[in-house]
Amino acid sequence: MNTNKYSFYFIYTGLISLLLGLICGLLAGFQYIVPSFFKEILPFSALRPLHTFFVVSWILLSAIGGIYYYIKPIHTKPIKNHFWLFVATGVGIIISYCTKNFAGKEYLEFPSYFYFPIVLGWILFGVNYFKTMKPSFKSWPVYYWMWATGIVLMIYHFTEAHLWLLPYFREHFIQNISLQWKSGGSYVGSWNMLVYGTSLYVMSKINNSNSYATSNKAFFFYFLGLTNLMFGWAHHIYIVPTAPWLRYLAYGISMTEWIILFSIIYDWKKSLSNERKIKYLLAYRLMILADFWVFLNIILALLISIPSINLFTHGTHITVAHSMGTTIGINTLILLSSIAYIIDTENKFTLISEKRIALGIRIFNISFLLFWICLLFMGIKKGYWTFFSNLESFSQFQYALHWSYILFVAFGFGIFVGLYIIVFEYIKNIQSILKNKIGS
Repeated sequence: MNTNKYSFYFIYTGLISLLLGLICGLLAGFQYIVPSFFKEILPFSALRPLHTFFVVSWILLSAIGGIYYYIKPIHTKPIKNHFWLFVATGVGIIISYCTKNFAGKEYLEFPSYFYFPIVLGWILFGVNYFKTMKPSFKSWPVYYWMWATGIVLMIYHFTEAHLWLLPYFREHFIQNISLQWKSGGSYVGSWNMLVYGTSLYVMSKINNSNSYATSNKAFFFYFLGLTNLMFGWAHHIYIVPTAPWLRYLAYGISMTEWIILFSIIYDWKKSLSNERKIKYLLAYRLMILADFWVFLNIILALLISIPSINLFTHGTHITVAHSMGTTIGINTLILLSSIAYIIDTENKFTLISEKRIALGIRIFNISFLLFWICLLFMGIKKGYWTFFSNLESFSQFQYALHWSYILFVAFGFGIFVGLYIIVFEYIKNIQSILKNKIGS
């Protein structure tokens, strides 16, 4: 039971990180409308990395907590050490951002010495995972393979992201920027392995069957995702003079991965009995909603991966819409579904909680859809201004988007309200579960 306690600590901290990430995102959005808002305390240059850090922390902590819960390791101490190491490192990174100590690269702006405790935490996770899962190695369903791959490659690609500290990369611009995007794209692919593996685990348990997790389609999706992790990053650097074959390979691969995930969730939905849907209703609803966002992001990803379109969209709000659709529309909903399944397994939601969470889901989905459309609109305007508007200055262009930014923040506030309702109910239930575990 103690092992499960620390898995809930990871999930609890992840949920808090999600709320903090939303707050930082809202504050940054307000600075688009009123540039002086909160600027003296936390300028946009600090809010943006804080927002990214908290959202990434939410994804990683809740995925790790879920995996620890599902595999139920025998030894508690490595999990305890892992948790407190990540918490201490996170506090240090927050302090460095708040004091404007930016000594890293984009998305990893924290000082490079934080690399060591972060990688140590992942190594602890890996050792605990493989020691626990080794006896059943020969009969692993696909989600165990995905988690194992995600852990190993997270260590590798996070290390790769810090190779810019070596003179060979730091002093050569093309190698430097290529490696930055390669490592960044690949470690996102690594945590996607953890999240998508979690989705397949939850679907298998809700369906009370491992048929999907052992199917040829699931393993095909796994190897396709692994290929995407290794090569799909290259569609981000069409504008960098890299080898043509790498661009063509990346273009082809980037067209495929989510289509398989969409197909798996769609087939799972059709095969699920009404009895199983009702038993895990919230987890089911959130997983189906994630499938909706997979579908929308497939369309957007297919479009922006076309080189002639990518030229106009790269660096605009369309890229932000793509990343938001992935981190919030897909990853966050899958992880919320996973946590709903865990809570239902440990301690069923009350009817009041279910109704409040259902309300939060509706508010979130409507707000997020409008938020996403708003980003696409602003991205199209930016692309048009960059390539076709010769007379309008950047300040004039920004002023013309003022009302778009107001809508952007308003819809962002709706996302915050919807997710706050969901997270608040989750936290209440997790606190109740932890009281029982600590008491026992």
